[in-house]
Amino acid sequence: MTIDSSPHIRPLLPSEWDEPALDALSSFPSARDFVLKNWRDGDARGRHGLGAMLLHPALAKAFLAFNNHVAIASTVSRRIRELLILRISWLRRAEYEFVQHVVLGLRAGLTEAEIERIGTGPDAPGWDPIDADLLRAVDELNAQACIQAATLRRLSTHFSTEQLMDIVFAVGCYEITAMFFNTFGVSFEPGVAPMAPEMRARMNAPR
Repeated sequence: MTIDSSPHIRPLLPSEWDEPALDALSSFPSARDFVLKNWRDGDARGRHGLGAMLLHPALAKAFLAFNNHVAIASTVSRRIRELLILRISWLRRAEYEFVQHVVLGLRAGLTEAEIERIGTGPDAPGWDPIDADLLRAVDELNAQACIQAATLRRLSTHFSTEQLMDIVFAVGCYEITAMFFNTFGVSFEPGVAPMAPEMRARMNAPR
């Protein structure tokens, strides 16, 4: 299955953010400030994803409060969050989301080799056993809406109940955004390189 990536909506640019948009963005200040700084500095990254959500300010405000917890207040590390996000983005064939989070994943401590292996999944050679089970949890949530008992039992020896909850909600949060970006064809910002053709072919290959 290949996602139809043609744009269906035009995101609001920062110069168009009105009072309802800014009120919605108050739920996720760091995302707002990131895009505004990039806008001023000539870096376009992130503005289409956020700007697309702002076409429905009330919905954006509610969702961004949730997204703020996942991105800022989560009890699991940034590296783990990015590992989870990249895997669910891959499984949902969300190229826009995946490419944006490759940058964030590298900043959080993932290596180029690890990001390359994310597409193969938890059984790829080279994973630490905990990382493999985190990826396995994403696969199980994606396929069955439930981390299976054996995987959960192993993860429970390393993570608290709160952390396990944050793991589930991180996957769910970015599954929602993958659905949104794919459905409405949110496009890459000017100057942001899309996924390499070989990697795109891997992402869209039959499973």
